[in-house]
Amino acid sequence: MKLKVIGVRMLLLAVCLLTGFTAGAQQTLIDVKVDTADILIGEQTTLHVTVTTDPNRRIIIPLPGDTLMTGVEVISVSDADSTIADGRLIIRRDILVTSFDSSLYLLPPFVVIDGGDTIASDQVALKVSTVPVDVDNPEQFYDIKDVWQPPFVLADYYPWIFGILTALFIICVIGYLVQRYRRHRSEAPVKSAEPELPPYETAIRELDSIKDQKLWQQGLNKEYYTQVTDTLRRYISRRYGVNAMEKTSEEILAIIERETDERTVYDTLRQVLRLSDYVKFAKLHPLPDENDESMRNAYLFVNQTKRTEAPQPDETAPETVTKEDKK
Repeated sequence: MKLKVIGVRMLLLAVCLLTGFTAGAQQTLIDVKVDTADILIGEQTTLHVTVTTDPNRRIIIPLPGDTLMTGVEVISVSDADSTIADGRLIIRRDILVTSFDSSLYLLPPFVVIDGGDTIASDQVALKVSTVPVDVDNPEQFYDIKDVWQPPFVLADYYPWIFGILTALFIICVIGYLVQRYRRHRSEAPVKSAEPELPPYETAIRELDSIKDQKLWQQGLNKEYYTQVTDTLRRYISRRYGVNAMEKTSEEILAIIERETDERTVYDTLRQVLRLSDYVKFAKLHPLPDENDESMRNAYLFVNQTKRTEAPQPDETAPETVTKEDKK
C-alpha cells in the first residue's frame, strides 16, 4: 500500500515538472498562408508568413531569393512587422510572388532557426493556369486597343506655361533694351571731329611746350634736342609731304634746299640739325647760348616756311557806296 502511494506521488511530481517546463518555454511556430492559391499566368499573389516565439528567444528567419523554386518568382518582400500578444512575439512578413509557367507548384517550406533547431512550415500549393482561349469562336478575338489618353489636368501643363511666359518676358525685356539703346543712340549728339591744326600752329605749340619744360637747364641736352628736331621733322613732313621722320639730317637739308630759294632758311635749319646730331651721337655739351640759338632758329625756320593763305573776302561786310556810284 505504501509503495502505491509513493508511485502516485512520483507520477504527480513528474507531471508538475513537465507542465512547468512547458509553460516556461513554449515552442517557436511558423505558419504560411496564401491569398489566392489559383492564379493565371502573370498574375500575382501574396504569401503571409507568421512566426510566433518567445520575446527572449533569438531566432533567424532566412529571406527568400529571387525565386522560391523553378517557375515561381519573388517580386518583393515586405519589412518585418513585430507585435507582442499574450506574452508571445509575433513576426509577420508578406512575400509577393508570380509565375509565367502554368503548373501546379508545391512551394518549399519556409524555415526559422531557433538556436540549434530548424523549424519548418507546412508546404503550400500554388496552381498557375493559362488564360482560357475559345478557339472555336475566333470572332471573339479583338485587336489591341489604342492607348487611352490621360484626362486633361491643368497642373500637368504648369511647367510649359511657366516656361513660355518666362521666354516671352525675356524677349520683351531684350526688345525694350534694344529699342531704348537705339533711341538713346539716335538722340545722342554727334560729336564733330575737331579740325586738325595747320602744321605751322602745331609746330609753334610744340616748341612753346619744349621751351617751358626747360630741359637743357636741367642738364637734359639730349632730350631737349630730340624733342626740338622731332617737332621740326613732323612739321616738314606735313608742310612738304615727305616722310622726314625716316630721313637723315642731310636728306632733310637736301629737300629744303630744293624746295626753297632762300639760303637763310637752309642755314637756319642746318644749324639746328647739325648741333642736334653732335649732341645725340657725339655726346656734345653745347653752351647755353648755343641752346638758345637752336630754339630761336627752330622758331625762325617754322615762320620762314609757313604756308601763307590769301585772305578770304568778308561776305558779311556791307557794301560801301561812294558818291560817284550814286551818280
